[in-house]
Amino acid sequence: MKTICFYFQIHQPFRLKRYRFFDIGADHYYYDDFNNEEVLTRVASCSYLPANQLLLEMIEASKGRFKVAFSISGVALDQLEMHAPEVIDSFKKLAQTGCVEFLSETYAHSLSSIEDPDEFKLQVSQHSKRIKALFGQKPTVFRNTELIFSDDIGELVAGMGYKTIITEGAKHILGWKSPNFVYGLAVQPSVKLLLKNSKLSDDISFRFSDRQWAEYPLTAEKFIDWVGRIPENEKLVNLFMNYETLGNLQPKESGIFEFMRALPRFASERDIRFATPSEVADSFKPVEPLSVPYFISWADEERDVSAWLGNALQKEAFEKLYSIGERVRMTKDHGLLQDWLYLQSSDHFFYMSTKRSSDGAVHQHFSPYESAFDAFTNYMNVLSDFMLRVSAQYPSSIDNEELNSLLTTIHNQEETITSLEDTIKLLKSKKTRTNSVRENV
Repeated sequence: MKTICFYFQIHQPFRLKRYRFFDIGADHYYYDDFNNEEVLTRVASCSYLPANQLLLEMIEASKGRFKVAFSISGVALDQLEMHAPEVIDSFKKLAQTGCVEFLSETYAHSLSSIEDPDEFKLQVSQHSKRIKALFGQKPTVFRNTELIFSDDIGELVAGMGYKTIITEGAKHILGWKSPNFVYGLAVQPSVKLLLKNSKLSDDISFRFSDRQWAEYPLTAEKFIDWVGRIPENEKLVNLFMNYETLGNLQPKESGIFEFMRALPRFASERDIRFATPSEVADSFKPVEPLSVPYFISWADEERDVSAWLGNALQKEAFEKLYSIGERVRMTKDHGLLQDWLYLQSSDHFFYMSTKRSSDGAVHQHFSPYESAFDAFTNYMNVLSDFMLRVSAQYPSSIDNEELNSLLTTIHNQEETITSLEDTIKLLKSKKTRTNSVRENV
């Protein structure tokens, strides 16, 4: 029996407003509230809400045989709670079916795994707690931002207790091997890797409504037939894609909802089942270890991290941002910490891409800027103001080790003061009771 594993990514960044050089030091609010609300509510209306209703109906109609997984970034959850809380409610209904799994990722949908392990671990922990609070599930399967992965990242994730990681089935890593197996992490063989079947995933997410595609139109019957024709020993097909595929990237008029609705029926006829990533991990043993010595992702033709760090602009912004990470983590300033998260979203670097051809068109499609240089300039203006705010609290003239020592001393003093205040309150309370007893006598 073959197994299909569906996983959908949901992410919306906090897009930045037009922030001029003259705003630095004068304006500490960075976000384009109108654009963020407009995009979020539009996508919720055409994609998230109708897609959630569709999946709920599919689960009920199949009596629980259809299953699916989601990875929802923390910044997307923040915006959904602000602008479309009904989407959160619809995900809670899906969670209650027992047929939907929520995965772990970085809270900010950030690139922290590449540069800042401490920040990475904090964000993964923060995201896991948020998922547990909202949907009652503690994630046990990890997927990194844009499926970015390497052996080093795998070892870091394994050290956090995760036993299953999903990533891209990159051809330059697999070579002749198929993505339709479960592999072991080379540096931790007990940790399982689930790899995206790029061709079949992209047939749905990118080519579904392309009238120039030789296989157009794609029907559920045809797609399940393709899955059924995969070599008999390849039992697993991982379909990983952006959730906006349903209703936004592939509009309702394309027939994408009807396509999805019909999948369980044709799958049942071919004895093909659906499973969540954790169920896959429980059902399949790794066929062999897989080594990923350098970064891969699911983005662009290269399937590497060049979508975010492929040019000098992106690298400069990236290095500037993470150069202050240790200092930001010392603060208790809620505003600084929130901005720190939102400025880490990978989208800001994606907009700075200078790629051409089809990849460049994808970057431009999602970007609110006229050019990569505009994206870079705007981001760096915002980052300059943010760095000034950090420096005002923690001057750059003091090195991190000395600053951390000072903060520890201050923290210890605060604890001592609190303890003494509690003691004083206790003594005052005892004195009051004693005086009361004497008066009664």
